[in-house]
Parts: sequence; structure tokens; C-alpha cells
Amino acid sequence: MLQSLTPKFIRPKFVALVLGLAAATTGSASVADAGGLGLFNRSACDAGCVMPSCDAACCDSACGDPLGCDAADCSGLGCDGCVSCVSDCCDAGLLGGLIKPSDRCFDDFVSPMINFVHFEDPRTLTELRPIFVNHWVPERIGNNIPAGGSIQLLAMQFRIALTERLSLIGVKDGYIWDNTNGALDTLLDDGWASVTAGLKYNILRDTQSGTIASIGGTYELPGSRDSLQDIADGEFHLFATGGQRLMCGKAHLMSAFGWRVPSDGFLQSESIHWSNHFDLKLTEKTYFVTEVAWWHWIDSAEGGAALGVAGQDLFNLSTSDVTGNDLVTQNVGLKFKPNAKTEWGVAYEFPLTEFKDVIEGRLQTELIVRY
Repeated sequence: MLQSLTPKFIRPKFVALVLGLAAATTGSASVADAGGLGLFNRSACDAGCVMPSCDAACCDSACGDPLGCDAADCSGLGCDGCVSCVSDCCDAGLLGGLIKPSDRCFDDFVSPMINFVHFEDPRTLTELRPIFVNHWVPERIGNNIPAGGSIQLLAMQFRIALTERLSLIGVKDGYIWDNTNGALDTLLDDGWASVTAGLKYNILRDTQSGTIASIGGTYELPGSRDSLQDIADGEFHLFATGGQRLMCGKAHLMSAFGWRVPSDGFLQSESIHWSNHFDLKLTEKTYFVTEVAWWHWIDSAEGGAALGVAGQDLFNLSTSDVTGNDLVTQNVGLKFKPNAKTEWGVAYEFPLTEFKDVIEGRLQTELIVRY
């Protein structure tokens, strides 16, 4: 069925990705390598070293790692292998080990906010992430179409670690409220957002240098017709994402590249995006965050209307004249992280390019509860 829904030019790449991710579920590096993933893991991480229940002797402050993310003897072995740490530091997981805990080695990171549907955190996480977005629309969009007003979205993302490297992710769902004006108000109404889910696999994990990278893919199921979420038969999103610790954990970079491919290119456009995150730790619990996202539309929907806009990240409208368009947005915000399992965030996003697509501004708030 997936083959019939997948465009011919992307089938080999999509099938290779699916086979590689499926091989990864075995937990064997050799099997995953056979799938072309090229695993790299410089050192295991002592998960207990960031938890109060751990024996203090296992934390390696003398080894030059201020985060204590290694074994006391600097061997790189810790709670991942239950070697250097007391046994109660090791968490077997939920539902008999079916759901694994989040990777504790990168607890000093915070998750990105911009382009939240497609900018995936590279870490292996188990979490719930409610998000509320208030999105303002320009007074005129595309080919001088009267618009204005706002759109609200309440969504619930989830991520479930199935192994130490493989995650099930749900990145788009929820309900959309339409408060737009002009011609846009006649096209858009309240309704359910599309549901988007898929898999993410961690291919690089160096706990000592704080470097991490993952690849993955999702599929979007059509949602409500009223909220313009049922166009065509959905779309695929293939992505690569990575992160780097800086300044001994006081700052971090993340970057992700993604490719949105509709199952029916006659009715929906094709685009790529490049999203970037920078955070700076202001206090032990507060982070300053700024991010930039670039969108480029590769191909328009041949059977669409001449709207001049595609819908940024929340929509993929049936538009015939967006090929070559570029949109760049930036946000500025704060993250509050009282502990490793809780994260609050607020950010305001605005366009940097003359072409605004459908965004005049966006206020986003979120809460992350992590296991």
C-alpha cells in the first residue's frame, strides 16, 4: 500500500529508509549497518550520574566532564550497561521494557520550537508535548487575496523510545480554530488537524563531545476538510537532524534538513526546509532561545489554484504557482527547565523575507513532560 501511495521517483529512497529503520529495531549495530545507517557511538552514558539516586562516586568530575556523563573510571561505561553505577540507577522502562526512558546523556539540551511539525529533536526521547499556537495571517496573502485575522492550534505531540536509538514519533495532530478574515475566512473553518507519525533513528551519539544526529521519516494522514487538512492523500517527510553541545553545556546548536513529498503531486506542492536552533543558558534553569527556518518550494501542484501561497508548516495547499518561493522566519523565546523531566517554552516567530506566505507572526507556548 505504501508503494502505491509513494511517488515513483522517491520509492527507492523511501523503501531504503523504511528497511534501515526496521533493521534498527533489532538493537544490533551490525544489522543496522547492513541497512546503511552507519552507526557511531563513542561512549555509553551513565544515566544515573544525572539523577540524585545515583552513587556520587560514579560521576566523573575529575575526568573533565562537568556534566558527569560518564563512568568514574573514564571508561565510557555507565548505567547504559549497568557497570559502574548502582543497579537502581538503571531503568528497565515501562510496559515490561516496551517503552524505554529518554536518553539522559543529553539532559542539558532543550528542544527546538520553530517549525515544530518538522524540526525534530535528534535525541531519543519518551515524552508528551502539548503545544498552543496563535498564528497571525497577513492582511493580504499570495496574489493579493484579502486575509488577516488569526488561526489557533492546540496539539499534543508524543515521542516514545522503543530502543536506545529507535523512537516512534507523533508530530502533528490537534484542533484548529479559524479566526481569519476576508477571502481566507470563506476557505478555512474550524476542524481537526492532520495526524502525522513515523520513526526516528539515532545514527550518531558521542556523549563526551555532546554530538548527536538522527534520521527519520513520517507520513501525514489527511484530516478535516473544513480546516484544509484533507487535500490529496497525505504526504511523506524525510529528515536528518543533529545537535552539538557548546561551552560545557552552557549553549547548544541544533540543525535539521527535511523534504516534504506529497503522495499526489498534482494536488499538493513539494518543498524542502532547513531549520536551525541556538540556545544559551542564562541560569541553571532558564535558557534564551533563537531559531531560524528556511522554506523553499521545489514544485507546485499542477492541478491547484493560483493562490501564490502554500501554507508554511501547518498546511500544504493545492497551489499552482509557488515553485521557487522562499520563506525565512526567526523566533526569539525562553525555555524554563526546572528538572530533566519538565520543560516549558514560549517564543514569538516573525518573517524575515518579503515573501511571508501565510505568516505575519506566531506566538507559541509549550510544555514537555518527559520520562
